[in-house]
Amino acid sequence: MAPSRRSFITSCVLGAPFLNRGNFQLFAETAAATYSTATLDLIAGSTVIDMLGLLSLDFKKLDQWRADPSQLTAADVQRLKQSGITVFHPAVGYIEGDIYASSLRDITAWSRFVAEHTDDFSEVTCAADLQRAKAAGKIGIIIGQQNSSHFRTVEDVDQFYALGQRVSQLTYVPNRIGGGSSDPHDPGLTHYGLQIVERMNRLGMAIDISHCGDRTTLDAIEASRKPVLATHSNCRSLANSPRCKTDEAIFKLAAHGGVIGVTMVRSFVRSAGHTTIEDVLNHIDYVAELAGVEAVGIGTDVDLDGRDPHAGAKRFDLDALNYQRKIFDLTEGLVRRNYKPSDIQLILGGNFQRALSQIWI
Repeated sequence: MAPSRRSFITSCVLGAPFLNRGNFQLFAETAAATYSTATLDLIAGSTVIDMLGLLSLDFKKLDQWRADPSQLTAADVQRLKQSGITVFHPAVGYIEGDIYASSLRDITAWSRFVAEHTDDFSEVTCAADLQRAKAAGKIGIIIGQQNSSHFRTVEDVDQFYALGQRVSQLTYVPNRIGGGSSDPHDPGLTHYGLQIVERMNRLGMAIDISHCGDRTTLDAIEASRKPVLATHSNCRSLANSPRCKTDEAIFKLAAHGGVIGVTMVRSFVRSAGHTTIEDVLNHIDYVAELAGVEAVGIGTDVDLDGRDPHAGAKRFDLDALNYQRKIFDLTEGLVRRNYKPSDIQLILGGNFQRALSQIWI
């Protein structure tokens, strides 16, 4: 039997008090990065889960890492570990060409990557693996996809589960399963989509609705017997983008035990104007007030360098944020806004850990 939300939350919170006894500097390359002991203690004591965390948006370099173990240097690994993130879910979405073949290559490449770097990485396939990664000082990798078009048949869900996939976003753009957020005529979850949801529930594969249209989002929450995740989305009441979720969706997601991972992509944080980490914190506040602090987590949808270096003229990043330190800045903001230490731990990873423990059985 899955643990209740409250009982799991209680077990996740560390018993030791968190005392803000001063400030410490991290990242020797810059004297400006100063964080409270409360922030450092919270991150050190938490299994920090970025439910859409990318190791690198330089996909050429990432492919090299996965193809040739020697291309990943000790400095690369150290940088990832210094980010404060324990577990990454580095999913991408294939929407063109042979999606089945592309997804198959991607998933097998991640499994091979972890197998070739067992001193520093571990594949997360069950809830216990989350804590194991933390205890071992390794970087956990949750294998997932941002589009489920590779499920050509219901039986394909079984195949990809056997290969290690543990999260699948139902739609990136409209597909046989349902509508995408860019679809103005979202038809909702289809009959085939219902079959996919049922099979994912049965196997223990997490359903992600981040890019689903509004009707498909609500249909998936209602159809699923297990919590549903919006791994990387924000609140439409604060940023008017179809990629953000309505109050109705957030409330229903939470009522069914789901979690929304707040993202740091600029246009999903604020519709226009100066956009900072404070605006990200506003989304966390909003979800916590609307649906409870147990419903909010982190899904940054970015790597440790930000998207702007790869985006040309268009801006995707927040103002005045060093993405290498984003978890520290976010945690410092939560401390500053007087969140209880136990609630900060839930936001940093405890909520996703609880939901995944209910899904992955």
